Amino acid sequence: MLSKAEVISLCRGEHGDPFAVLGLHADSKGRIWLRSLQPGAKSVSIIDAESGKVLVELTQRKIDALGESSGFFEASILGRNKFFDYRLRIVWPGGVQEVDDPYRFSTVLGELDVWLLAEGSHLRPYERLGAHLREIDGVKGTAFAVWAPDAQRVSVVGDFNTWDGRRHPMRLRRECGVWELFLPGVGSGACYKYEIRSKDGHVLPLKADPYGFAAELRPSTASIVCELPQTTTRASVETSKKLNLPVSIYEVHLSSWRQADDGGFPDWHRITETLIPYVTDLGFTHLELLPISEHPFDGSWGYQPLGLYAPTARFGSPQGFCDFVSACHKAGIEVIVDWVPAHFPTDEHGLGRFDGRPLYEHADPREGMHQDWGTLIYNFGRREVFNYLVGNALFWIEHYGVDGLRVDAVASMLYRDYSRSAGEWVPNIYGGRENLEAVHFLRRMNETIGQECPGALTYAEESTAWPSVSRPPSMGGLGFHYKWNMGWMHDILDYMSHDPIHRRFHHNQLTFGLLYAFTENFVLPLSHDEVVHGKGSLISKMSGDYWQKFANLRTLYGFMWAHPGKKLLFMGGEFAQWREWNDQSSLDWNLLDFPQHDGVRCLIRDLNKLYRDTPALHELDFDPAGFEWISANDSDNSVISFVRRGRDRSRAMVCVCNFTPVVRHGYRIGVPGPGEYHERLNTDSQHYGGSNVGNEFGVVDAEQIPAHGREWSVSLTIPPLATVFFEWKH
Repeated sequence: MLSKAEVISLCRGEHGDPFAVLGLHADSKGRIWLRSLQPGAKSVSIIDAESGKVLVELTQRKIDALGESSGFFEASILGRNKFFDYRLRIVWPGGVQEVDDPYRFSTVLGELDVWLLAEGSHLRPYERLGAHLREIDGVKGTAFAVWAPDAQRVSVVGDFNTWDGRRHPMRLRRECGVWELFLPGVGSGACYKYEIRSKDGHVLPLKADPYGFAAELRPSTASIVCELPQTTTRASVETSKKLNLPVSIYEVHLSSWRQADDGGFPDWHRITETLIPYVTDLGFTHLELLPISEHPFDGSWGYQPLGLYAPTARFGSPQGFCDFVSACHKAGIEVIVDWVPAHFPTDEHGLGRFDGRPLYEHADPREGMHQDWGTLIYNFGRREVFNYLVGNALFWIEHYGVDGLRVDAVASMLYRDYSRSAGEWVPNIYGGRENLEAVHFLRRMNETIGQECPGALTYAEESTAWPSVSRPPSMGGLGFHYKWNMGWMHDILDYMSHDPIHRRFHHNQLTFGLLYAFTENFVLPLSHDEVVHGKGSLISKMSGDYWQKFANLRTLYGFMWAHPGKKLLFMGGEFAQWREWNDQSSLDWNLLDFPQHDGVRCLIRDLNKLYRDTPALHELDFDPAGFEWISANDSDNSVISFVRRGRDRSRAMVCVCNFTPVVRHGYRIGVPGPGEYHERLNTDSQHYGGSNVGNEFGVVDAEQIPAHGREWSVSLTIPPLATVFFEWKH
């Protein structure tokens, strides 16, 4: 018989090695004993799995310290001298249950898995950790595994065991600090968490699974047993070739793009039916989704995730998201998801002090707490955390087929003193402010994606002058494929807020970006961050009266699409929404009934088509050979002009921007050579709500009159507050 002390330890949920005592065991005399812990059961019997016969009813131990009913049952099996397959028949107050005993199954993790997890080098840790539907010895169930090295005891709790942590304590694989258990009969859709007793004996608030593949809809927080999503097809184009392709990104917050009819969250089916045709019609090449990993607080827009491996339940099932990505690919749209490895919130069911001590986060608040957001910072120097995050990046690309990850808040990861005063941060081993562990993590993450998922791309939201963000680690870079050009965005929005009469004094804000435009692979972002928190909408930032605001916005879009760099526009900007973005309500779609608003949308559609169809506007975005100034210094007139080229040097697009409401007649600029220059797009066109000023028949002939250091030139009529594209025909 089991000792009284061990029975008490089991029944109180304090025993750290349940497999050593539960299930079948042989004593020193060779007798076979069966022990089972079933709190609340009236009786437990053992059944021979082969014959189906009841062999013996177990005896419930009565322990004074536990009261009349301990829930611990045991018996010796007469006539048996070796282990055998069996089942348990449990009589509960509400009925009879026949189940397989979890404690008769061997380990879940193989020795190689244990070794790789301990080393923090398992390329795909999500294939072993978390909850996985499995069949072991012909029995179907779910294998659970969770990393909690400092825990005294970990149990799986859920709707299958009345959330009782005494029922299913797990086995610890000490080599890697992972607890494991196979639960027969637990299938897809079961809700579960982990009950963890810390090393000092405290039972922690129930924890969701860090590797859970699905989760309950907030405010509920349980993880859900779910089939690992199957790998979906993704276009496999060489990364080097992709950098030369047009990239025009429509950034979307799914909850507020277009709400469901009842004002709630749209499901993936509705999103597929409405969003994809809209994006396709406007000609965007990419769709970027604000974070869709599970997150507890709607107001974080997903940027404070706690279920990195689970698509949020707000829009439906993981399979629904998988189908949505596939539908995007069929429509020719690539999908980027915002990914947040910088920090996580402190909600008690999450990663914070996961096993009673800081595990995923730093212990020192000078390293482990974000001052601005009240969130916790991942400990990038801990190999298991490093592995958790790198594996997650791979997971979204491989199992959902997403084409890229936009990594949020990279600057906050790179600097140990980010948003901290002196004395509030810990220097690196060399005494510097650079977060060397985060740098190593970002490089390794990008290298892993490059090696395992060729053609998948990563985008860095990085707002500082950190060098070589979009250069390979072999060249000293961070390994991203693109970097958001935050400097260009701030400069151009500030410039457009000035009255045109004063813009001559801010002309350098138009041109400064070209001094560094080719130091990184830049995306020009007009993102969600620029239309919230009192910043106003894009149209409201423009100077002037009602007409001029629209004209200014159209000019800005023309300049943006002509400028070197890939394009990103947040939803609502494509039709000049007046109201600042509110994540609690849909976009103001009724504005499309007004010609000026619909005109802006028509402009975005035509800009995207021109951009996609014209190699000169996208092939050499990151090569100085793709850009030539014609005139950068006409600050008095607030006019700039330049040439864009592709690999075919005989073709060119001349772009002219007038940032004043004055029509410029007979404005002469130098051009690449003789021939005709055809207006391909004029943002002042009446189709877009403009005044329809332009050049007669939309064609001007080059004359052999020197201008701007060029042998040939053209005399133009430049519309007020407009960008005009001229294609060279010769």
